[in-house]
Amino acid sequence: MSSRRSHSRHSNASRITEEEINELVSKLQMMLPDAPIRRNSRVSARKVLQETCSYIRSLHQEVDDLSEKLSELLASTDTDSAEAAILRSLLMQ
Repeated sequence: MSSRRSHSRHSNASRITEEEINELVSKLQMMLPDAPIRRNSRVSARKVLQETCSYIRSLHQEVDDLSEKLSELLASTDTDSAEAAILRSLLMQ
């Protein structure tokens, strides 16, 4: 029975309050690109999470597109050229 009590106490201590969730959602909302427009308006946590997921997907797509362009550029560049050396140095950072 003592293990149940200690688990219960630990569980209560690690619980996050609704106020903390609201604060975290607010911070997340502020990180979204169009957040300044909505700064003073109350948006549901569900909407903020949906927008965050959408934004992350668009960032992934942008990374994929840029990676593809870089691959094409590297394939079409003479490996001994100054441009290739610059690209290699940038990629190593």
